[in-house]
Amino acid sequence: MADDVEECRAALERCPPGHSDRSSSLGNLAGSLRDRFMQRSDPSDLDESIELDQAALLLRPPGHSDRWLSLNNLAVSLGNRFTQRGDPSDLDESIELHRAALLLHPPGHSNRSPSLNNLAASLGNRFTQRGDPSDLDESIELHRAALLLRPPGHSDRSLSLNNLAVSLGDRFTQRGVPSDLDESIELHRAALLLRPPGHSDRSSSLGNLAGSLGYRFTQRGAPSDLDESIELLRAALLLRPPGHSDRSDSLNNLAVSLGNRFTQRGVPSDLDESIELHRAALLLHPPGHSNRSSSLNNLAASLGYRFTQRGDPSDLDESIELYRAALLLRPPGHSDRSLSLNNLAASLENRFTQRGDPSDLDESIELYRAALLLRPPGHSVRSLSLNNLAVSLGNRFTQRGDPSDLDETFSLFSQLSQISHAVSRTDLTAAKSWVTSAEETNHGSALVAYQTALKFLDQHVALLSSSSRHFDAVSMATASLAVDAFSCSIRNGALATAVELVEQGRAVIWTQLARFRTTLDELSTTHHTGAALAEEFKQLSFRLRNAFDQSTEDKSPQIRQVTMEWDDVVSRIRMLPDFARFLLPPLFSDLRKAAEEGPVIIVNASQYSCDALIVLRDRDPVHVPIDITQTELSDLSTKFQSLSKEFGSYDTQHKLVRILRKLWHDIVNPIVQALGKSNVHTGSRIWWCPTAEFTLLPLHAAGPYEKKRDSLPHIYISSYTPTLATLVRARQQVSRDASPQNFVAIGQGNPDGGKPLQCVAPELAVVAQRLTPIVSSFTSLEDSDATVKAAVDVLNHNQWLHLACHGMPNRKQPFESSFAMRDGPLMIKDIIRSDWQNPEFAFLSACHTTVGDERSLDESIHLAAAMQFSGFRSVVGSMWSVDDEVAQEVVSAFYGNLVDGSGRLDCTRAAMALHKAVKKLRRNDVPLEQQIVFVHIGV
Repeated sequence: MADDVEECRAALERCPPGHSDRSSSLGNLAGSLRDRFMQRSDPSDLDESIELDQAALLLRPPGHSDRWLSLNNLAVSLGNRFTQRGDPSDLDESIELHRAALLLHPPGHSNRSPSLNNLAASLGNRFTQRGDPSDLDESIELHRAALLLRPPGHSDRSLSLNNLAVSLGDRFTQRGVPSDLDESIELHRAALLLRPPGHSDRSSSLGNLAGSLGYRFTQRGAPSDLDESIELLRAALLLRPPGHSDRSDSLNNLAVSLGNRFTQRGVPSDLDESIELHRAALLLHPPGHSNRSSSLNNLAASLGYRFTQRGDPSDLDESIELYRAALLLRPPGHSDRSLSLNNLAASLENRFTQRGDPSDLDESIELYRAALLLRPPGHSVRSLSLNNLAVSLGNRFTQRGDPSDLDETFSLFSQLSQISHAVSRTDLTAAKSWVTSAEETNHGSALVAYQTALKFLDQHVALLSSSSRHFDAVSMATASLAVDAFSCSIRNGALATAVELVEQGRAVIWTQLARFRTTLDELSTTHHTGAALAEEFKQLSFRLRNAFDQSTEDKSPQIRQVTMEWDDVVSRIRMLPDFARFLLPPLFSDLRKAAEEGPVIIVNASQYSCDALIVLRDRDPVHVPIDITQTELSDLSTKFQSLSKEFGSYDTQHKLVRILRKLWHDIVNPIVQALGKSNVHTGSRIWWCPTAEFTLLPLHAAGPYEKKRDSLPHIYISSYTPTLATLVRARQQVSRDASPQNFVAIGQGNPDGGKPLQCVAPELAVVAQRLTPIVSSFTSLEDSDATVKAAVDVLNHNQWLHLACHGMPNRKQPFESSFAMRDGPLMIKDIIRSDWQNPEFAFLSACHTTVGDERSLDESIHLAAAMQFSGFRSVVGSMWSVDDEVAQEVVSAFYGNLVDGSGRLDCTRAAMALHKAVKKLRRNDVPLEQQIVFVHIGV
């Protein structure tokens, strides 16, 4: 290196001022000094290199063929000096020189892409320093332009993919726009593919992709993101053996991810490995190392987790000392100071909880305050700081009773409702914390807290792509929020709000999928713009629904792009007159339309109270308190679930009657009394909308089961609906009087891998005999013809369906619940992707078609709900196993009563037809559990 510099010096001496090669010699010596600086970090080399580049530039005035080279070299050297010493003027001058160089490389010039890349990198650097969003936006656009000039096969393509990915990741961190993070991940994936094993940058690409996936996991909670991130980090660590300059980064990143996974799943070995990796990383970051504060912080966090798990006080004390050491290395102005303040505060609060020293709690509160000041409105984790300070003040109020602490707690929480950025899981967690605190202290802000949390929930779910992989994340996010919000509204006398909130927080996945099925007939007829938007919305919705659960890695960029376009169309539709609330959670004035043909009874179970609310068409809702606790209800539900597995064996009848009597006495009879007072006459139709554990109980069959006393089926005709909005949608799809009625009966008595069903052929024969003379066309698909594809296809041309086969509920993976066809399962996810035109009615003569996910009862992910959400206005399904002969008897009686006065099938008669068919069973002495197994859902 020294030889190079001396050779270049000698060459320069041979080119005195005025010599034609002097500018080249100046440039060469500057370059060799720059290279030596990179090796040895001697600042005098860099300063001299800059002076030589400046001299060379003066000899290359505008118009000189090598001017761009001098501009570029000087810009690079000034950028290097800025990195070393932090003088902002060096960075500003570097950017202006890169701009000047870019002007000399117009479109088509062979050096345009490096110039775009260099200017983009410098602007990104300035953004990191000063935080001006316009620098970052310009940097991203320049990286995009550079990438376009580096098509597949270009040697620098992987560099451009990586740079654009990193910049988008930075913008996501600032503004929280989910599409930036998703695009960043896909670009990192593409870069990794271009850096196969053996490539010098492979470890860096593995690390970058892992980091982005880890970040997405913290935002949205999909476990697959975290698992993939950990595998990538392990691969990167193997490429960075002891002595590698980036080994400490790999140790640290893997340790952090294992710690995150431990937090999610609680596997102790993840935590122990995380701590050992953090200790190894800290050894590589001795005092004075720029990354020491991060290492101290990370090791402290892991020890804190382990203390929480295992209770060893030395872990907590060590954690606090490490956090103190990290904070000293992050003085005012340091970008991570707020994080350090927050972490030390949390540890001290933890120690206060353990040992009760008031000074720990007071110090914790002051540190939280300092952290909040560094996270002003608009900051991506402001909600976390608001939540932490609010909760610690609430703890101090509990300890010392100073009302000012409590006032400040809720003053902080109330700021959550003003969040305007894209909602993250952190925001939702903070809002739920507000809910808990308000309930615990009986604070007046509880209802606003629930409204805020449910608004965040709706936005959070909308960000998750349409995939069953996110079902667990959604289930965790919803938890008991909706049913508790309902209870809170009732306790506050806000009955209409109760209906809005319980509706907003239940069946959230179906609600999101239903948005992709929304018809826009009234928009299409408004004007040209409306018609164009309606068509665009329809096309994008079809593509998203069709992509459900098919998002392989190579497809996800397209799905992400379609989701962004869909969001944009929805925003534009909301700008039109009369469409401001398009696809927003419905108001009570819309939801009460569910009760057009009869009352809807929401039966709600919350930890705070159990209540029923009767929604009527033309009057205020009627509240009926239910004298049962959630725990008692849960016990009753568990007993009934156990009993339903024994149906058919000896002595289940008496146990069943006992349960139905309890349902009558504690729950249904008080509702029936209230219906009577509201002038709902005997023989009327009513709709049940149960929540939580109520969804598992046969409310429709409750009764005293004593002589001369009527049970519910003798008083009213019951139907069910998962949500009011579903019923409203079904009512709006009015069937046209003259439209053809095409009926298909699908029967599968010999399914793939299942036991044969002897009753299927005779049952289909009964359906054919009843309906062939009545309908426009009758199609029968049986045995070898009844395949998954044939079933989906035939429903494109038939609006009426009878399905006789095995029903296969999957209570762990509910989207894989299925109907057994000849060649395999017809799953819920296949039904979701369907695009059946104007379906009317489905009779699901299969077992367990209303059985859903056992952990998320309020999501209603079961076969009957899938048919309803895919457009069937009226569905008959079963709550448990159906006896073959009973099914045949019910079917025969049912279809005889489904025909209206004009001789056409009428799906709104399904509940009445089922009611009459079951009445016949009672006369024929059929076991009670078979009399009540079928239920009607919908209009």
